Amino acid sequence: MNYFGEHLKMQRELHGLSQEELAFKARLGKRTIEKYENGEQIPDTQTILKLSTVLDIPASELMEREIHQTGGIDSEIEQLVQEIGIKKAKLILRKAKEFTEDDFLRVMQMAYDLKYGKTEE
Repeated sequence: MNYFGEHLKMQRELHGLSQEELAFKARLGKRTIEKYENGEQIPDTQTILKLSTVLDIPASELMEREIHQTGGIDSEIEQLVQEIGIKKAKLILRKAKEFTEDDFLRVMQMAYDLKYGKTEE
């Protein structure tokens, strides 16, 4: 299996899609997805862009040489990422790492106040 095929299969499974579902959403044949995942065929640039759009990941992630496994990640975190989507999770995490713990707690309080109304002190 080639790197692209490994990445494609991993991302498809992370998104809970069957080969048929991915093929339908990307407007490709199921056998084409099978060939990509098995390393029998390499897609052209347009197809890579279509697949990355359907999977909501940058095309470069499908083309990376190394696979970044999520095996060591807490199952609750994996579930939350699936619920909010990879794009939102990445945005949140990129921003969160810039904050001190106190800043982060203030941001969480502001988010709570926005969602549930300002708390009375």
